[in-house]
Amino acid sequence: MSGKDKIVEYINRSVSLTEAEAEVFGASFKEKRIKKRQFIVQPDFIVKHRNYVLEGAFRAYVVDDSGNDNTIAFAIEDWWITDYNSYILQKPATMFVVALEDSKILEISFEQEEALKKSNHKFETFFRIRAERTAAFMQQRIIAGLTQTAGQRYEQFLEKYPQIVQRVPQYALASYLGMTTEFLSRIRNRKRTKNS
Repeated sequence: MSGKDKIVEYINRSVSLTEAEAEVFGASFKEKRIKKRQFIVQPDFIVKHRNYVLEGAFRAYVVDDSGNDNTIAFAIEDWWITDYNSYILQKPATMFVVALEDSKILEISFEQEEALKKSNHKFETFFRIRAERTAAFMQQRIIAGLTQTAGQRYEQFLEKYPQIVQRVPQYALASYLGMTTEFLSRIRNRKRTKNS
């Protein structure tokens, strides 16, 4: 299945497109190969694209004043990633987005997305649904960070995203879950001991 077919299949899960609409939607994306450790977003540059992952894995993170990096998001196949604040508001980015593996993405430019939304209410509905789901997910993440223990956050992540745990570096996962790498190692060791 081609990249364009995959993105059309993806949108059809939310809204039903005619063949002509699917052609227009698919034609708005450009396929790109990204090497491991290559950045697709860097701070201080305005983000021009929203990215749909066809193959591979990505990590979005920020660096604080002390030089510590904090993971904001991961993305693997069938997920989206960018610095949404920069992309939507067309302001300079504050995040890095880097490939964790050799990857393949479909990118759509801000202008192309705006044109799609203006041209057809189905396209606008699709992007609204994406925005709503992203907002709901971020709220869940904030609440988990405020109300759950580190161990509970790890267990929940492992249950929901077992495929990601195997593919991302331990330091990045620890950062995402709001703990040190050493603490994550202890949680994992306790879990292994308990299960053996």
